Amino acid sequence: MAIIQPVILAGGTGSRLWPLSRELYPKQLINLVGDHSLLQATVVRALGLPDAAPPLLVVGEEHRFLVKSQIEAVEGGGQAAILLEPTGRNTAPAIYAAACYSQRLHGGPVTLLVMPADHLIGKSEAFAGAVKRASALAQAGQLVTFGVEPTAPETGYGYIQRGEGHAVRSFVEKPDLATARNYLASGEYLWNSGMFAFDSQTLMAAMAVHCPVIAESMTQAVERGTADGVFFRLDAESMRACPADSIDYALMERSRQVAVVGADLGWSDIGSWRALWEVADKDERGNVASGDVLLTEVDNCLIRAEHGLVAAVGLADTLVVETADAVLVAPLNRSQEVKLVVDRLKREGREQYRLHQTVFRPWGSYTVLEEQEKFKIKRITVLPKVKLSLQMHHHRSEHWVVVRGTARVTCGERVFLVLENQSTYIPCGETHRLENPGVIPLELIEVQNGSYLGEDDIVRFDDDFGRQG
Repeated sequence: MAIIQPVILAGGTGSRLWPLSRELYPKQLINLVGDHSLLQATVVRALGLPDAAPPLLVVGEEHRFLVKSQIEAVEGGGQAAILLEPTGRNTAPAIYAAACYSQRLHGGPVTLLVMPADHLIGKSEAFAGAVKRASALAQAGQLVTFGVEPTAPETGYGYIQRGEGHAVRSFVEKPDLATARNYLASGEYLWNSGMFAFDSQTLMAAMAVHCPVIAESMTQAVERGTADGVFFRLDAESMRACPADSIDYALMERSRQVAVVGADLGWSDIGSWRALWEVADKDERGNVASGDVLLTEVDNCLIRAEHGLVAAVGLADTLVVETADAVLVAPLNRSQEVKLVVDRLKREGREQYRLHQTVFRPWGSYTVLEEQEKFKIKRITVLPKVKLSLQMHHHRSEHWVVVRGTARVTCGERVFLVLENQSTYIPCGETHRLENPGVIPLELIEVQNGSYLGEDDIVRFDDDFGRQG
């Protein structure tokens, strides 16, 4: 029996879950349901499958350290391998690269089990049974997609029309409400889950026929790729030459080798705030509330407070999400339109689509407390036994005040300790480094002064995390 290689696609930005999900901290990294993030829950699910290898994750460059940190927090997650995409090219190139890399890793063909990192599956036994059936079909030469038994006329999902046995008659796009109701009534249609099972050799041969440019480009991306610590970095030039396409369009809708396995998995792609409201635990009035929330005569609402107190009176069927730098209010049934807000923020060049006030880095995090034209104030947290890059800035000076822990500071030729309630000054243009030599997190307040305070004003001379700047 071929090895099952779980492949977790951990890209995507989850823009319909703004303002909680941001481009640099997307929904798969957030605890939305339960004690794990969606990514961690997917890793746990993969690790629980019998006869499966440790999972292989396909991740974008900007999320690599956050993903690494999250999966290492899961028991057994540290065994996972991570493929880095220098640039996103949708699911078809990512899956082909995973197939190539898996064959190299295992020395021959494997059965790929492809799963998005940001989906919820509530019925683990049903999932394991569906994987077993799909693996058998994949090993028999079929390209297998997972279909979910629909429970409502959902307009936010694509559908699969099934034929006899495991045959697929057609794939259809997201329908309008009337069409979705007809699909549900017919009993012929399944929700398209975005999960797949392939024999790696079968997949690569089929893609060479139906999308040869992707196959050639991604073969080169793996062959020319390089190991980078725990990561394997796909070749950037090869990926730039690769067309961007989904596995559905590039392969599944063109091939005659396609099969579908239908199952009731307790599945949701958590693709909108309403989708989260539907699967989350509710109070006696149908509300989903989290954080510091006070409700008076409120019904069927999703209200989430991340930073402060949110009080609501007399609301019904409403969405309220509060973060440190943004508040979203909308009818719950229009939550799909949140993406329009994100599109507008991008057009207007506003950072709220991309960043939270707290930004995570491989060494810890920083929170912007205030920013004006020529100064910025940050709270910086550095993890124990970790150091930032040796760097300098062309346009700003920095003043550091330690409020917790001990800092080891390099400033020019000097290396010295800064203790709690002490401070130091880093002149503009001076080479410097911040390090936490202790066993507790280091916390400090940084005041930046200068004509330009952007994060790209960093020249790095040495960095433990392989970053450049």
